[in-house]
Amino acid sequence: MSVQTTEPQPTLQDNFIDQLEDAVSGKSIAKRADVLKRVTDLFLSGSGKYSEAQLVLFDEVMIKLIETVEVAARAQFGGRLADAPDAPANVVRRLAFDRAIEVAGPVLSRSERLGEEDLIKNAETMSQEHLLAISKRRSLKEGLTDVLVTRGNRDVLLSAANNSGSQFSSLGISTLVERASSDERLTLSMWSRSDIPRQQMVRLFRQASEGLRLQLEATNPRQVDSIRAAISAASERVQAIARDESVGSRDAHEHLRQLHSDGNLDEAVLFDLLDQGNFDAIAAALSLMCDLPIGSVERALAQGRFEQMLIFAKAVGFSWRTTLALIQFQACGNTVSQAEISQYFASYMRMQARTAQMALQFYRLRESAASP
Repeated sequence: MSVQTTEPQPTLQDNFIDQLEDAVSGKSIAKRADVLKRVTDLFLSGSGKYSEAQLVLFDEVMIKLIETVEVAARAQFGGRLADAPDAPANVVRRLAFDRAIEVAGPVLSRSERLGEEDLIKNAETMSQEHLLAISKRRSLKEGLTDVLVTRGNRDVLLSAANNSGSQFSSLGISTLVERASSDERLTLSMWSRSDIPRQQMVRLFRQASEGLRLQLEATNPRQVDSIRAAISAASERVQAIARDESVGSRDAHEHLRQLHSDGNLDEAVLFDLLDQGNFDAIAAALSLMCDLPIGSVERALAQGRFEQMLIFAKAVGFSWRTTLALIQFQACGNTVSQAEISQYFASYMRMQARTAQMALQFYRLRESAASP
């Protein structure tokens, strides 16, 4: 004889069913809050085992119960439901768009039942507190971070930048850099991210700083010198702090300084570093070999002015092989065409070592004069 099995159903005591009916149809807020707690207890006790039909039932009942309960009750409910992997979707969505952040915050930060479309809509329409809660999610896709960095205040940007699960589009990175041009803490948060090459960050930050300089000079034409000095000092300070914050950078610098002191920092070492693509180590090696401030070399590598690399290479005596590797690294992932390579090679061959050395000396003097 076969035994038929049926899906387990939520179990409700008879008096609880009566209370549920009274709560849904009545006006007692206290009773609704009590029944909501008991329904939540019931749901969580069997979470992960319910059928779709049962989840729809919970969804309908919970939505009716939260319509008029006080903020404190909704907040407690949202906090308990935020981590449930099968939390009723409509209820979670309703909580996420609650204007009270103590209600919306837990589900926005933690619930996996919110889809990308819901999160983007929330970020586009709700408060900065809602954006901050979203920025703390375990993972953030590019479309969502685009909205966060466009609409978000400083706290939101810092949270998103410090979130290791954030993914940023080119637009998002550019927007962050532009907004970080006057915010050292935000810049450091971005520089600490392994998914954004520091070479690209230096380039973008330099562009943003230059844009800020031009704006300030246009509105304060009598203070050009002080503005330039302030921008330069801020750039140097941020770059220095970023280097100090990187353990790998400090170790690489110390190793290269020792090689240089022993007379073993040569072209072969630099070529290996270029092959590895280590921006910090390449900048440190060039700084030592060209006797230039590390910040100046970082900016030269990031700015994409290939003539500077030709001067550095010729002055120090690099072969064309290493010079080309340096140019290709400086391109920061962009393709250097064969026509451009031929042009750079012709300039490299035409340039005299003595001329390059004189140009490097003038470059040192200029950078020294510009240093704060």
